[in-house]
Amino acid sequence: MARTVPIARDAGPRSMAEAERSPVDRSRLGVYAALGGAVGAVPLPWLPDSLGRRVRGALVHDIAVRHGLSLTGDARELLAEPSGPDGPRSLLSQAARFAGRRLARALTAGPLGLVWPLREVLRTYTLGHLFDRYLELSRVERAVRIDAPEARRVRQAMDGALTRALTVVAAPPPEPTAIDDQRDATTALVDGLLGLAAGVPSRLVHRLDAAFDELLTHARD
Repeated sequence: MARTVPIARDAGPRSMAEAERSPVDRSRLGVYAALGGAVGAVPLPWLPDSLGRRVRGALVHDIAVRHGLSLTGDARELLAEPSGPDGPRSLLSQAARFAGRRLARALTAGPLGLVWPLREVLRTYTLGHLFDRYLELSRVERAVRIDAPEARRVRQAMDGALTRALTVVAAPPPEPTAIDDQRDATTALVDGLLGLAAGVPSRLVHRLDAAFDELLTHARD
């Protein structure tokens, strides 16, 4: 049987309508994100970074394959590295990060102790979401293989987008109002606060997408 040779996809960004047909399921990203948060809770030095790198590497490989693409070993490492594309990977640096995590957990004992796992969940989901967005909407390279320079550019845009989304204060969009509101003032206030909290994830994703697209555009200039 003749060997099938992969053919590069047509170059050029895709439309938003095409993005809705992405081959990567949102629930799939959610599972990877949960795994990313779970491995960060392992109470041993070196293992959290190693396991996290495995989860993140499997995530970007999974997404690339579903887009008909592949990753070089260096590209996978750049995308999967928990501390960033230029982060230190020595045993000493990993031990220092482990000590920092332990200190953070000690300072946030009780319900606040969920902050650290949620941070890892967010970072893992962001990696998958933005990598999928890049491959679906923004990639213009014709090669079927993603190399290290391309991965570095994308990872830097990801990290910058997450920083912007979490630190830049923006007013929430106006919420629709009821035509015939029968609620008392207290109920209306509580409903408003709960609705505002419920809208945080979608607003964060929109801010992530906008920042990521802008940073990628500047990286190409």
